[in-house]
Amino acid sequence: MHIAMIGAGYVGLVSATCFADFGHDVVCVDKDPNRLNTLRGGKIPIYEPGLEELVKSNAEAGRLHFSDDVGSATGRADIVFLAVGTPSRHGDGYADLTFVYEAAREIAPHLSDFTVVVTKSTVPVGTGDEVERIIRDVNPAAQCAVVSNPEFLREGSAIEDFKKPDRIIIGTDDQRAQSIMEEVYGPLCANEAPILFTGRRTAELTKYASNAFLAMKITFINEMADLCERVGADVLSVARGMGMDARIGDRFLQAGPGYGGSCFPKDSTALTNMAQDSDSPLRLVETTVAINDQRRRAMARKVIRACGGRVRGRRIGILGLTFKPDTDDMREAPSIPIIRTLLDAGAIIRAYDPAAVAGANNTLREIEICPDPYAAAEGAAALAVITDWDEFSSLDLDRLRRQMDPASTVLVDLRNMFDPARITGAGFVYEAVGRGDLIGTGATVKHAAE
Repeated sequence: MHIAMIGAGYVGLVSATCFADFGHDVVCVDKDPNRLNTLRGGKIPIYEPGLEELVKSNAEAGRLHFSDDVGSATGRADIVFLAVGTPSRHGDGYADLTFVYEAAREIAPHLSDFTVVVTKSTVPVGTGDEVERIIRDVNPAAQCAVVSNPEFLREGSAIEDFKKPDRIIIGTDDQRAQSIMEEVYGPLCANEAPILFTGRRTAELTKYASNAFLAMKITFINEMADLCERVGADVLSVARGMGMDARIGDRFLQAGPGYGGSCFPKDSTALTNMAQDSDSPLRLVETTVAINDQRRRAMARKVIRACGGRVRGRRIGILGLTFKPDTDDMREAPSIPIIRTLLDAGAIIRAYDPAAVAGANNTLREIEICPDPYAAAEGAAALAVITDWDEFSSLDLDRLRRQMDPASTVLVDLRNMFDPARITGAGFVYEAVGRGDLIGTGATVKHAAE
């Protein structure tokens, strides 16, 4: 099939590449000349494991192309995906649909034979209706069906998520469109991937509902972690016990500094606004958003308490800046408000992240970005682990401790990455999240065998 993917950002690039790998002919359209030149040169502008190799192999095979010509790509396409950004609108948190509607206007004149137009972007309920209206206004003769097909890709494992999905949601009542969507996802259908056909508005809402529920799950275990610290319980075991219940599951029950990234924060806010406008407020989601906003500052205060309540003029080393490992994405990363709160308290920040150098230099100009974890630890009164990159689990702890201020070797593990006995055995004062079974500040471990 001939596919046009409008937008070569994260969702568009991953989707276009995977469709090409299925054997389809795909043109990925973008207006950014620098991005296009990068892609044509065999490089990718984002950090995503395995994607660069897949882009290169499909481009070399002639199945994946990059262009700024919307008309040419759309005119020959059987299916056009709209995969443009829907950021939070400044000031009110609503989803900004400017790029979606602009893309609809741009493709409309070039639609001739029956074409399926798919909103891949995360959009509020009713957006598909407006996209269809725009297309009809611009090109009354257009033969098309507008379909909702939300993405469920996790940064860091997007290719696997696309090729081995938990589910594929397709919102359409048009039988021709349904047949084309089944064909475009043919390899996944052959592997019996679960496909759910719904109405278009239902598909649009399903995406928001999924992200909001996962955000609530993260926020719930973070509140449980706070309670564990007060009553002497262990949130790791609480989460494990909860997760053994098949009705709950163990995913997204890892206590930490709160959720971030390009999806959960903006989608949760957009959903609450949509619900308020529909006179059906979602109080659980509203509370989730508020708690998560407070969570980051609370984690900064945890670091300050671990340093004896004072960080002014003292160095704090930060390990991990991205909102999660295996991505260079700094959008809504918990590290940003944590670091800014520490800076406001007078701390001097040195940080290391395996992938976020450019993003950190643009976002956190007041801090020093270091080439490795040991440089970040130099002279530090405390280290704070904010992102659980795999490489941190194999750090040379003796070397790390020697780099720090010998008068204060505090390690605040905001992701519960480490075994407390191993850390305290290496001479650190250890602080974790929700580990109420650790005595005092963590210098002594009650249950060292865990």
